[in-house]
Amino acid sequence: MDAFYASVEQRDDPRLRGQPVAVAWGGKRSVVLTASYEARVDGVRSAMPLYRALERCPDLRVVPPRFEAYREVSAQVREVFLRYTPLVEPLSLDEAYLDVTAPLTGGPSATRIAERIRAEMLSRTGLTATAGVSVNKFLAKLASGLNKPDALTVLLPEQAGALLAALPTADFHGIGPATARKLAAHGIQTGADLRAAPPGQLVTLFGRVGEHFSRIARGQDDRPVQPDRAPVSIGAEETYAEDLRTLEQVRAALPELARNVERRLDRAGLAGRVVILKLKFQDWTVLTRRVTLPHTVRTAETLARVASGLVTPELTAGRGVRLVGITVSGLGVPTEPQPTLFGEAWEEPRSG
Repeated sequence: MDAFYASVEQRDDPRLRGQPVAVAWGGKRSVVLTASYEARVDGVRSAMPLYRALERCPDLRVVPPRFEAYREVSAQVREVFLRYTPLVEPLSLDEAYLDVTAPLTGGPSATRIAERIRAEMLSRTGLTATAGVSVNKFLAKLASGLNKPDALTVLLPEQAGALLAALPTADFHGIGPATARKLAAHGIQTGADLRAAPPGQLVTLFGRVGEHFSRIARGQDDRPVQPDRAPVSIGAEETYAEDLRTLEQVRAALPELARNVERRLDRAGLAGRVVILKLKFQDWTVLTRRVTLPHTVRTAETLARVASGLVTPELTAGRGVRLVGITVSGLGVPTEPQPTLFGEAWEEPRSG
C-alpha cells in the first residue's frame, strides 16, 4: 500500500488531502510512522524523529495513529488477495507476498492478476497500491519499490542482472544499514561487488545468511511463499518524553509494556521461553539482555518480573534511558505449570 497510514488518514479526513501529513504520536521523542508523499518531497521519512520532520516541513500536519482503522483496511485487502490465491504471506499490515503460479481466478498472467488486484483494492478501500511482479520473492520485492507510488512493475529474469549489479547493497531487501556498512568495510558496495565476493567470505562474515546474500546478488531466491508463517517474536516498546534516570523508573515502566505483550501473545495464541529486555540510552546506544526460561511464559505479571530481573544497577548507572522494550521469542503453544515458575526454586535470570 502507498504511504499506508497517511493515506488512510487522508482518505478519512478530506482536510488532509493534498497536504503534507505525518502519522506520529505527539511529544518530542516521537518518530514518524508514515509520511504522505507530499511530506516526502520535503525529505520527511518513516522512522525520522518528529522534531526533525517538523524542521524540514514546518507545514506538516501531524495526526496520531489509528491502528484499528489500519487493521480494518488490511483485512479488506487480504480478502481481495485470497480471491486469487490462498498463498498469501503477510509482511506487515500493508504488504504481502502472493504466489499466483496456480491462481484461483484471473488466468495465467501474473501481471494481469496484479492489475486486477490493484483495481479491486482501489475500489474496495479507496487507496492505491504498488505491485512488483517477478519470478521469486526477492525480485518481486525489488520491483515493488522501483516506481512507487501507484504503479505496477514487472522485473524479468533477464533484466535483473544489470539492475542488481548497479544497485547499492544498502538498497537490497534484507541488508540493513549495519550490514551494508560491514560489507562496505570489505570493499563490497554494489550488487556487482556482492556477486564477485567468494561465498565462503560472506559466510565467514555473516554466517548462513551470507549464502543468501550471495544468491540474491545473482537474482536467485528459492524461498517459498509461506501463508501460515508464525511470528518469530512478539514485543512492545515505548519511547519516553523524558529520560528515565533511575533503576526504579525503568522497572516501573515494565508492567505496562508487559501488559501490551500479553495482549499480543493472547491474540496470537502463543507464549515464549525467551524474554528480551531492550534499553536505548540518551546517546542512542542500544543494549539488550535476554534469558531463556524452563517453561513458556505469557502473563504480564510473569513477563514484568522476568524483565525486572534483567534490569541491574550497572545498566542504568549514570545514563538516561529513552526507550524500554520487552520482547518474547522462542514462541510456541503455552505450557504449564506457569504459576510455580517463581516459587522457592526460582533462580534470578541470567542475562546474555
